[in-house]
Amino acid sequence: MFLTRLCSYTSPVSTNPPVALPQVGILVLDNDAQGASAVKQILDSEGWRVRNVQDAHQLLAELKTGEWSLVIANVAITGIDSPAFITLRELASVSPDDGGRIRVLYLIPELGGSQYIGHLEIGHMPYVVRPYHLHDFLEKVSDLLVEIKVIEAPLRQVRHEFGALRKKKKQAGRSNSMFASRDSFSYTDEELAEYERQEGEASKSRRNKPRTNLGGTDR
Repeated sequence: MFLTRLCSYTSPVSTNPPVALPQVGILVLDNDAQGASAVKQILDSEGWRVRNVQDAHQLLAELKTGEWSLVIANVAITGIDSPAFITLRELASVSPDDGGRIRVLYLIPELGGSQYIGHLEIGHMPYVVRPYHLHDFLEKVSDLLVEIKVIEAPLRQVRHEFGALRKKKKQAGRSNSMFASRDSFSYTDEELAEYERQEGEASKSRRNKPRTNLGGTDR
């Protein structure tokens, strides 16, 4: 029974500083090639190992390997009563204290909210609805990974990457519908400039005092 094997899987632990520990495995179930590619690109940039699968049979085969910490699943593929959905629900319900080593984040198609949201909320299953914002998506992903202790601290922002964020803004016209379209990730140039100013001040402050709490914020 692969559920037992999955729950007993322990991700490798690193003693090095980066927030993302080695071998964080994320399995993406999505038959929307453009959307799956966008998700993979974002998560690859965090240094995590990401694999895309397109159907529930591939998903279940990959789950048997015990290599994955997080499944990001398009609920339109799993439905709400399929073997794949039930398996993911059971795996995600196991507490880390009881050996749980996997979490699930559901992707809901833009026009499928009314069909799926109620069922997911009743089961207390996390989800995002397309189109969604990059920060919201990364926060939910990282919170789930922190919950099972495969990363050390949540990602409360897109770290040290406003240059990349500006580049993504320029490409927004030809990007897919994965993300909300408002000014690409809801940032104006003024907001980006203000954020960079605040980050610069925070960086100076951190250099002038010892860091006492990994994963905390300097406020």
